[in-house]
Amino acid sequence: MHGSTVRVDVGMRRIPHNFSPSRQTGAAAIEFALVFVIFFAVFYALVTYSLPLLLMQSFNNATAEAVRQSVAISPSANDYLTRVPAQAKAALTSQLSWMPTSLAFNVASDATVSFDGKLIKVRIDYPKSKLTQVLPVLTLPVIGDVPNLPTSLSAEASLQLAP
Repeated sequence: MHGSTVRVDVGMRRIPHNFSPSRQTGAAAIEFALVFVIFFAVFYALVTYSLPLLLMQSFNNATAEAVRQSVAISPSANDYLTRVPAQAKAALTSQLSWMPTSLAFNVASDATVSFDGKLIKVRIDYPKSKLTQVLPVLTLPVIGDVPNLPTSLSAEASLQLAP
């Protein structure tokens, strides 16, 4: 094996000039643009739907906790019919105190508490318009509005007291 040579140029073909990498740069840009639009739409949907889902979970938890805390008031207490709704509103305020002021949530305007002595009902109706001031809606062709939300985010909890 001493003194043998190996030829490496055998079988190598010449690449035609019309397939050179320098002529393919536009194709990469077009592919990137198409993939980026799809990726951006999925990412934006993921981010923008997470806040309404967090709000809905918080509203459901807050209404349930408001009913629980208001039931703890003794029916023999003075001004029972006014203390129960006041306690429910205080519980809502406490439970939703984490919300930033930019979301403009207000217990007085976005929540209703009704109590007739037997049935307590706590309801939150948070309008979409308040949420879209913080979270812009993106309108995509074919897909539509992202996020596509109902006119208001609503949560309700109620409890009927035994006579």
